[in-house]
Amino acid sequence: QVQLLESGGGSVQTGGSLKLSCASDSYLFSVCAKAWYRQAPGKERELIATITLNSDTTTYAESVTGRFTISQDKNKKSSYLQMNRLSTEDTATYYCAACRDSSGGHQFVGQGIQVTVSS
Repeated sequence: QVQLLESGGGSVQTGGSLKLSCASDSYLFSVCAKAWYRQAPGKERELIATITLNSDTTTYAESVTGRFTISQDKNKKSSYLQMNRLSTEDTATYYCAACRDSSGGHQFVGQGIQVTVSS
């Protein structure tokens, strides 16, 4: 059973924008904080954005601060990652996640979606 499903990835030129969406299982959406990770080729997975259950707090990795925005829509049971001023260094597979666990990771992680930024 798919609990998190990303969409909206693709290819874009440097300086462009993309908005990723993550459709969530209804139960997960109602009880868990959300997050987005990314993993570039040859690099470790990086936590880049988080949002609390009631959307009152968001956090960002330094690498995306000021360019990316995490949000969520209760009616659509979806979280989003708006990505602006993209650079080639943002090329990666992006994953949405839910339910922070005791190790600092997330219990549920989507299958991932590719974002490619070309110059």
